[in-house]
Amino acid sequence: MTFEEYRQYDALGLAGLIRKKEVTAGELVEVAITRAESVNPAINAIVCPLYDMAREMARSAAPDSLFAGQPFLLKDLGLEVAGTPRSSGCRGYRNYVSENDSVIVERYRKAGLSFLGKASSPEFGLTPYTEPVLFGPTRNPWDISRSAGGSSGGSGAAVAAGITPLATASDGGGSIRIPASCNGLFGLKPSRGRISLGLQNGEGWSGAVMEHCVSRSVRDSAALLDATLGPAPGDPYAIPAPEKPYLELMQEAPGKLRIAFSTEHTLGHTLDAECVRAVEDTAQLLESLGHQVDNVPLPYHKTDLTKSFLMMIFGETAADLDELASYLGRPVTFSDVEEGTMGIALLGRAFSAKDYAYHRRNWNLLARRVGAFYQQYDLILTSAVSMPPFPIGMLQPTAAEKRLVRIAKALSLRQSLKSKIDELAEKIFSYIPYTAFANMTGQPSMSAPLHWTPDGLPVGLMFTADMGREDILFRLAAQLEQARPWMDRVPEI
Repeated sequence: MTFEEYRQYDALGLAGLIRKKEVTAGELVEVAITRAESVNPAINAIVCPLYDMAREMARSAAPDSLFAGQPFLLKDLGLEVAGTPRSSGCRGYRNYVSENDSVIVERYRKAGLSFLGKASSPEFGLTPYTEPVLFGPTRNPWDISRSAGGSSGGSGAAVAAGITPLATASDGGGSIRIPASCNGLFGLKPSRGRISLGLQNGEGWSGAVMEHCVSRSVRDSAALLDATLGPAPGDPYAIPAPEKPYLELMQEAPGKLRIAFSTEHTLGHTLDAECVRAVEDTAQLLESLGHQVDNVPLPYHKTDLTKSFLMMIFGETAADLDELASYLGRPVTFSDVEEGTMGIALLGRAFSAKDYAYHRRNWNLLARRVGAFYQQYDLILTSAVSMPPFPIGMLQPTAAEKRLVRIAKALSLRQSLKSKIDELAEKIFSYIPYTAFANMTGQPSMSAPLHWTPDGLPVGLMFTADMGREDILFRLAAQLEQARPWMDRVPEI
């Protein structure tokens, strides 16, 4: 099979070819390896090739398994794959090797996926761009001078470049939906508790994190969720299973949906004109499909992001660095982590347990407020991000900010960093003014590639549903995919 033929299919399509014996899983793995070796030097998406593992898994895969042994990429963050490196984009973990599989990795194996490699992540998944010091920046296949998003930027770039038709992604503040938007892909964050994060984690980021994937087709996302959903013993959250597999539910008409939309930036800034145009055009498309679409104020507050969400990140990052110190057997230094990560951890140590508890309670107040909103509407529509893919390095800490962190660490002046919190919040949430709300509430949310700029850059449209209503999202996504097909739209790289 040639790459041009390979790229015409989604994952379920390739599995069908394997079952019909028109191609073998091993042949698909070789096509993917050849493509990776060709394009990865330009985009820097794969940071840990596992080509021999993929070949062996393809040879032993059951042809009647869901994906029949085809190649697949895993994000280098959180997921444990026995016997393989897992760095989480951090120099301090560059020599770490997993001893066991995560629960979801066991489910990937049962689904017949062959692990081609690990895709890049920013350090600890902390940023909406993928530019770790350990591996260097991941570049967008639509324009390699621009960001692939984050924190699942490696997965997004690899799938957009055609290395594999889908790859794992995780989302603690938008990290499935942001790279889906940046790379012209479909990405859905499931409801809290839909997929187990065991065995290593009970919950990620106080329940904000969910695992799933980025994909070229809606049906691949639905099928993979069917194969991986459900709790494991000891999980802190569990959610009722859907009445039928999502792959079946997505084939049903969505009916007339009540959809609220807005182009108002949560922080009071102005969205890029292309993002405004994308939302307004999508609203018109939805109306033409028979849905009720209303431009209304959304139930989100600026401080939900800039205070309550950030406080969780401060605390979790401080704990992450304590865990790293335990692994290293010594204090963490700037040779182990980036200045931005160290600064966030120092802020985590500057606040009290009372501060953390107070802001964590506000998550529940947000969930109540948003839950009441969903009594009137089925979905909320916004742009996934505030601008099309931006130049590499644009959101990186400045040299002055890095110096401040080093001084604060050296002189134990972590309290002095508090004055920079508002600047940090403005810098990050100016770019991602909407995504983290669904992480705080636990609600499912997706980005669909429905708009491209005149320069050929993708802009994702984000839809968020009430808790447990992935079925609505998949039904609407299938309708949108049919009304405005996107799978044949690929970068020229």
